[in-house]
Amino acid sequence: MADNRVLIVGGGPEGVKAARQKSEEGAQVTLVEKFPSLGAERIPRDRLIRSDEGFINPDLDKVRNDSNIHILPYSDIQKVHSGEGAYFARIIQHGLRVDNTKCNDCKACIKVCPVNMLDDFNEGLGFRTAVDFYNPVTAEYNIYKEDMPVCQRSCPLNLDIRSYVGLIADGRYLDSLKTIRDRLPLPGSIGRVCPHPCETACNRQYLDEPISICFLKRFVADVELNEGIEPVYETPEKTHPEKVAIVGAGPAGLTCAYHLARMGYKEIQIFEALPVPGGYLWVGIPEYRLPKKLLQREVDLICNMGVEIQYETRIGEDISFEDLRKDHDAVFIGAGCHKGLKLRVPGEEEYEGQGIIDCVTFLREQALNPTEGKGKLIVIGGGNAAIDSARVGWRMGFDEVYILYRRTKKEMPANPWEIDAAEHEGVILQYLAAPVEILGKDGRATGMKCIKMELGEPDASGRRRPVPIEGSEYVIDAETIVPAISQGTNLEFLPQDHEFSLSRWNTFEIDEDTCQTNIPGVFAGGDVVTGPDIAIRAVAAGRNAAMGIDEYLRSK
Repeated sequence: MADNRVLIVGGGPEGVKAARQKSEEGAQVTLVEKFPSLGAERIPRDRLIRSDEGFINPDLDKVRNDSNIHILPYSDIQKVHSGEGAYFARIIQHGLRVDNTKCNDCKACIKVCPVNMLDDFNEGLGFRTAVDFYNPVTAEYNIYKEDMPVCQRSCPLNLDIRSYVGLIADGRYLDSLKTIRDRLPLPGSIGRVCPHPCETACNRQYLDEPISICFLKRFVADVELNEGIEPVYETPEKTHPEKVAIVGAGPAGLTCAYHLARMGYKEIQIFEALPVPGGYLWVGIPEYRLPKKLLQREVDLICNMGVEIQYETRIGEDISFEDLRKDHDAVFIGAGCHKGLKLRVPGEEEYEGQGIIDCVTFLREQALNPTEGKGKLIVIGGGNAAIDSARVGWRMGFDEVYILYRRTKKEMPANPWEIDAAEHEGVILQYLAAPVEILGKDGRATGMKCIKMELGEPDASGRRRPVPIEGSEYVIDAETIVPAISQGTNLEFLPQDHEFSLSRWNTFEIDEDTCQTNIPGVFAGGDVVTGPDIAIRAVAAGRNAAMGIDEYLRSK
């Protein structure tokens, strides 16, 4: 067995025994242990440690001093595969943060450690300090933080939040921004519109309040902007010749192009139906939340990498989808959800475009060709699009702006701070009300018949189901009515005889790891897969798709 190499996973009693046995047989042994030392024991919750609780094994020192045994403490196995009659393992070894040769086992570090984290030893029911791993026989400690903190896990893009927030604390603002841009090419834009699920998960809230993670992202982006710094996104000297087409210049498409350019792809074309970039970020997020000048600057930085955007180019009309596939080696579809859903009540079809306009069209027209509003505006819905429509309407000059929602404020899916801002500006919210019919005269909508609601049992969403109250109908006069109940996909650009696998919501079904559809070489991500969702999730899909496209093209 002189040429035999053995991998043993686990440095507990059985692992140490097996390593010693294989070494005596003449094998070269690699012993992988996930804790910082062999036989490491967690400190008990009461922090009382007796020497007889330690891992006492006469083979321990023999293994450590055995030249045939290579020990990898504090390591994780990422991947194992076989080939050519052997097994291959990818192992990541983490850096030890305590020099145990200088430790005198005073345990003071445990008492004063300021970092508290959920204790995985008791399934997260309590907290522990970051100084935690310990072997009472050898007196070995280590500072351990989870490889991916809860805030980072909660971020769809898995941004390295701990690093970039720490760099800001050190005053290294541009280094922080560089860390963010390793995954996110739109820090200033996303830093203004993201509903920050990371902050909802932040452990700091259990002490006082969550760290303002999203605002800090915006802050460092603004530091660069205010100092007049124009960064250059680097691309590698070695390039790939394959051509990639991207449908949609929204957050998913822009991010996909950004990461492909960083990988060395120089033939990247984005086809955008609108005359502006950003997709819903431009035509769905109002100017007061996301300045267009800022968004344009971040798009220009991506284009400077060699990415080309063809505006006012509609797939299916200006270019057929078949020609798109024929002329490119891979295609990414990130077209978003730009189709407003209908109320499906009498009168809606009759007065469409004449006083009734869906929220997607309403916001898009105001973003591209602003107009003034007159009379009363009624917005129907409880999501962020409804709040945006109402606040835009207020800025257009409507005399009165109402939001009708069929549940109570507690059940509204819109961001609470957006609801509060709308109320502060003067938007009137009417809860427990639903439309029944659109009323009109002389070919134009004049109002809406509504009915009062009450909450019944919870439905599939977990919210209490709104139930109509019989005989409670009433009429609201209005010059403009904006349904903002949700958005859907518009896949008319696909040929009628396409063979894509679609869900019952008319979204693409994909491989979650690579974003590839059932059609080889065609990838999809963002709202065309998830339905209407937050921008950061579309960004994450764009990054995943770029890696999937690279893997697909490099394997051909």
